[in-house]
Amino acid sequence: MTSSDEHERETREQDRPTPRELLARAPLMARPLPPFDPGAAPASPGRLFVDWLAAATDAGVLDPGAALLSTAGADGRPDARVVALRDVEQADAGWVFAADTASPKGVQLAQRPAAALSFYWPAQGRQIRIRGDVTQATAEVSVADFRNRSPVSRVAGLIGRQSTPMESLTAWDTAAEAARRQLDNNQDAHPPGHTVFTLRAHQVEFWQGDAGRRHVRLGYHQSTDGTWRRTLLWP
Repeated sequence: MTSSDEHERETREQDRPTPRELLARAPLMARPLPPFDPGAAPASPGRLFVDWLAAATDAGVLDPGAALLSTAGADGRPDARVVALRDVEQADAGWVFAADTASPKGVQLAQRPAAALSFYWPAQGRQIRIRGDVTQATAEVSVADFRNRSPVSRVAGLIGRQSTPMESLTAWDTAAEAARRQLDNNQDAHPPGHTVFTLRAHQVEFWQGDAGRRHVRLGYHQSTDGTWRRTLLWP
């Protein structure tokens, strides 16, 4: 790199806004947001979640089923990544997702079968936090889930090797072509580690943002007899 190039780079960096300046340009909650009456909330968190999910979908929220899954490994350190919500079992307060048992999240769930899910829908200023224990579905259920996925999703699942080193993007293309040929020859092909998981909630919080910072937070806590207790929380 020449001295002229270095000078130009330094100039660009000096002119670049700082993170604080960038964040100040888009203040949080500075938009009309939907109301939330916690007194009218249903008795179970699964029902309220589905109500909010329907409202988010009707409002055109992008990727409303994208959830942040937080786990911890044997060392106790937290880890998180975004997964796709597959279903909600309203009666049992179960949030369903899938993962490969050989992936980092699959390994961590085997070591510690408890997790948290977080949803945030910016257009509505709504956040949902879910904590609980995680169970695995039967092999038959997991295989059926994989077979019902889109062709591109099945190709990605057959490639596997999630979060392991990859030498180049071309390597992914080669593996994808091999997976497509595998599916062409056998439509029932599936990765042995593909597993459906269900997070059975013990605690759920619904948070409705407010432009005036009068946020509303409603907590659901499961009692030992399986019933739910609702509590209005300080935001």
